[in-house]
Amino acid sequence: MSVAESTRLVDLVQERIDEFLEERAPQLSAIAEEIDDFVGTSRDLLSGGKRFRALFCYWGWQAVSTPGVGFDVVDEAPERDLPAIVTAAAALEVFHAAALVHDDIMDNSDTRRGRPAAHKRFEALHGENGWLGNPRSFGGSAALLLGDLLLGWSDEIFDTALRSLTDPAASAAGRAEFNRMRTEVTVGQYLDIVEENAWRNHPESELLPRSHRVIVYKSAKYSVESPLAIGAALGGGTAEQTAALRAFGLPLGIAYQLRDDLLGVFGDPEVTGKPAGDDLREGKRTVLIALARTALPANSRALLDELLGDRDLDARQVEVLQSVIRDSGAIDRVERIITHNVGLARAALETAPLSASSRAQLTQLADTVSRRTA
Repeated sequence: MSVAESTRLVDLVQERIDEFLEERAPQLSAIAEEIDDFVGTSRDLLSGGKRFRALFCYWGWQAVSTPGVGFDVVDEAPERDLPAIVTAAAALEVFHAAALVHDDIMDNSDTRRGRPAAHKRFEALHGENGWLGNPRSFGGSAALLLGDLLLGWSDEIFDTALRSLTDPAASAAGRAEFNRMRTEVTVGQYLDIVEENAWRNHPESELLPRSHRVIVYKSAKYSVESPLAIGAALGGGTAEQTAALRAFGLPLGIAYQLRDDLLGVFGDPEVTGKPAGDDLREGKRTVLIALARTALPANSRALLDELLGDRDLDARQVEVLQSVIRDSGAIDRVERIITHNVGLARAALETAPLSASSRAQLTQLADTVSRRTA
């Protein structure tokens, strides 16, 4: 996807998010001045980002609604429904922000995109003001409420999009897809924390398929497949078109998360905005870890199991774990799985009953999300 095309959509989505926050800020300020902290944190959290979900939503819509040549000629898209699609894409980004806030609480992550995570910001606020009670407890509670507020806001924004669509059937289909996405990502998050805590209760042979299941429901569907399906639903896509987009989106979503898992262990903090080896401290039982364990000798596997999930891992211990995983050959195996899934996604587009321009743009997006460094 060209820089001009992606930048244009990202700008429109950001404008819609900013408009919504401007509308809500006076309502919150009228309640109490303390709530301004919610608005400020929301603004920071909702500024920037790669906007992949917004992009997939737009191209899911474009793929089924018009044979146009892309966002660089946006005026040729069905003008009456374009604002609704931009608004729906904005809702997905606000939903994503809510998920990040809750995810950081569960993972006890200190940073997000190079800034303090929401719960750490509220924790610092408590300390700066010398309030009573436990700063950490306050930070977690405040961030939990912020995440809940963002979830409610995402629904408000999505409802606005649905009301402005010209086709009631498309509106109903879009709502059903949005609801499905919310359910799947929530249970996917639960499966993630289950694996972190209960992995010893299952046979070794089950660890890899169970970690793959987490990828599918926590990330693959939510990050790629669902935004595509929502866009297609809003565009009145046929069952065949939606199935083709799902066939593209699910393997690409798996590749997306596998790349994320590699970055969570080996990514450059200056690029990812998170500390090196953050997933190791959090004890993520990913496909990468499952593959490493199957290839390691008993002593190295025991070391991995002993250190993984230790919140106090220092830089040297992180390096030791990185070396153990690297020596297992798991990185190469994950890279091969990524390549395989991107190939499946590309193949699904070849004969898909979608506009030619959207197939080209989705192919470029596949390369972007699977090769990213942050």
